[in-house]
Amino acid sequence: MKKTTQLANEHAELTRRHFLGLGAAGVAGLAAVSRAAAAPQLPPALADAVAKLEYLTPVDKFRFIGRGAPPPHALPPEKRRAVGLDRETWQLEVTADPESDSKIERPLSKQLGTALNWDGLMKLAEKHAVRFLKLITCTNVGEPFGMGLWEGVPLREIIWLTQPKANVRRVFYWGYHNDDPKQRFRSSLPIGRVLEEPPGELPIILCYKLNGQWLTPAAGAPVRIIVPEGYGNQSVKWIQHVMLTNNPQANNTYAEKNNDVESPMKTAARFYRLPATAKPSQAIPITGVAQVGLSGLSKVQYWLRREDEALPPDDPYFTKGDWKDATILPPPERWGGGLPDGRLPDMPLQYDPATGKPRTWPLRYTLAHSAVLVPGVPAGRYRICCRTIDGNGIAQPMPRPFLKSGHNALQEKPLVVEG
Repeated sequence: MKKTTQLANEHAELTRRHFLGLGAAGVAGLAAVSRAAAAPQLPPALADAVAKLEYLTPVDKFRFIGRGAPPPHALPPEKRRAVGLDRETWQLEVTADPESDSKIERPLSKQLGTALNWDGLMKLAEKHAVRFLKLITCTNVGEPFGMGLWEGVPLREIIWLTQPKANVRRVFYWGYHNDDPKQRFRSSLPIGRVLEEPPGELPIILCYKLNGQWLTPAAGAPVRIIVPEGYGNQSVKWIQHVMLTNNPQANNTYAEKNNDVESPMKTAARFYRLPATAKPSQAIPITGVAQVGLSGLSKVQYWLRREDEALPPDDPYFTKGDWKDATILPPPERWGGGLPDGRLPDMPLQYDPATGKPRTWPLRYTLAHSAVLVPGVPAGRYRICCRTIDGNGIAQPMPRPFLKSGHNALQEKPLVVEG
């Protein structure tokens, strides 16, 4: 997959520093990984490697899914402008659900001439703008779509402009989809989640920037929703409508195919640089990424076993395997992603402004990079598996191994040690 190759290349420079620190065996092993992954030769100088570090995904390398026929981002510029998908013509309506008894005093409505426009959003941004790092991934897809620095205004600031009074239990929202009700992509959240988050959590935002740049049409321009802990289906693009309702049921389009739309991101590990073959007794360098979900991340582990080794019965999640720890790499100095000099701008919410460092590490709802130099083994056919241990000490795929609530199946790959 193109995205998989891109993400592997993005973290190659970060993991290269780790293997260089392991000495000659690490350097030789990393060269083998690069050849196995069909990646270009890495620059020889460490300084060059650090300078080219890309932890964040460049905007043009993100994988964005555009629903609709045609998808809104594919409309010609004049059509986009006409339907409000341009900063100068964009408007957001926030109204009460006509099919419930919700009460708000001042709806934001095109009909009333009170809808929020771009200038109004930018005025709110002067006081309320926030930034945070967030991974975009799909409920049912194992590979991440990209990680970015997102900027916007908390949705609650706009909700309070309407002066809600009573009978509001849920927030329905949807974007532009060709004015065709059958194409509309909807999502929803409890009103409590929109109005408040516990200390250390991140707000739901009306987002207008990614990696310091205005959103592109494919990314959901001019404005989209970002739900920090949610999978991509909750972060609806091309947002134009918010409805406050007393209906307690979710109305999410993504639920129509048996998906759990309320499930927050899970913690899970993936390989990204793993050789297909190795030499006997030669150390094997492995790098990967871990998606850090709601429960955080404490360890990334691997398990190497002979292919003909009998597996313990009644152990579907390999809990009895001989798991070994990999190294979770520290935060980078330069994040890449098209940011000037790769540096983060004014500190995102996950950073302590007093120290200029992350409040915790790894950061929830982002990617963590991992690396390990596996000791050499005799010739033969092997299987290698990776997993995470979350912040509660629970091993992947637990505590939520269910399908349709977020992909976190254990990943296993073959390895041939040639005699």
